[in-house]
Amino acid sequence: MPDLTIRDLTVEYSSGGYAVRPLDGFDLDVPAGSLAILLGPSGCGKTTLLSCLGGMLTPRSGSIRFGDREVTGMQNSALAAYRREVVGFVFQGFNLVPSLTARENVMVPLRAAGASRGQARRHAEELLTRVGLDERMHHRPGDMSGGQQQRVAIARALANNPPLLVADEPTANLDFIMVEDVLRLIRDLASGDRVVVVATHDDRMIPLADQVVEMVPRFRVESREPERVVVLPTETLFRQGDPSDLIYVIEEGAVDIVRELADGGEEHRATLGSGDYFGEIGPFFGLPRSATVRATDAGAVVVGYTMRDFRDRVGPEGIRGLLQHAPLEATTAPEIA
Repeated sequence: MPDLTIRDLTVEYSSGGYAVRPLDGFDLDVPAGSLAILLGPSGCGKTTLLSCLGGMLTPRSGSIRFGDREVTGMQNSALAAYRREVVGFVFQGFNLVPSLTARENVMVPLRAAGASRGQARRHAEELLTRVGLDERMHHRPGDMSGGQQQRVAIARALANNPPLLVADEPTANLDFIMVEDVLRLIRDLASGDRVVVVATHDDRMIPLADQVVEMVPRFRVESREPERVVVLPTETLFRQGDPSDLIYVIEEGAVDIVRELADGGEEHRATLGSGDYFGEIGPFFGLPRSATVRATDAGAVVVGYTMRDFRDRVGPEGIRGLLQHAPLEATTAPEIA
């Protein structure tokens, strides 16, 4: 049975001249016949990972293996065959052809794989019946609800019986009444030899999963004793892309804030001294660190606070003022790290 194995996966792209790594040394193992949920906020790398699994995005480094297939080593015809025969993709926006009926939408990948019109029609009808749309197969997407369109999209993804099914936010466009049927269907698909990987920020999917992968670790927000850290000269406190948990206030010395550039270099954004604070954007928005912080040649002593303790420290007005700033365009500590 094919298992999914991901090792040291790194994806990097340039945004405004800066290096952005939504995935940096990512590892994951998903056994055959199981459902894995990728949980996290927008921008944490969920869709990026699905695109790599689907063969639509080439990572900078690392390995993706599905059974005996080395996906990251495939090119041209081998990669096209993998996309056609091995992986089924359920898109967040359904991506149905509006001029085609539900049956015709499901027939598209079957015809592309070489099935005759009659074979494709019969199999499409079987799949639509399986997802509970036997009475809607002659309707076009505009005449169906969001839940029905999502089920058509799932039937289309299953057209060639792929052993790997990936779904990007399959409940994002559904109301609470529609969600139940789609969740139950996704759970049923993760059986036998099939691996199902779903990216979502919807906590309702957690009880269905065999495995939950938190793309951004969740940190407790309750109070705890502040952490006093002595940072040696030029020592790094945290790196761009690291998980975010604490907000820091400089007690002594100074730190440099730098951003990694797409060409491998660095851009100095600010030098902060005693009384300044930094690192709040990540904890507030559930995002990885957006910059690297290291001590200057003089070293530094910093105190780390949880989000709740920091909120108590600066008060509601301070928080509102802080969050009015644009994180990536600022030049002072509260808005860039």
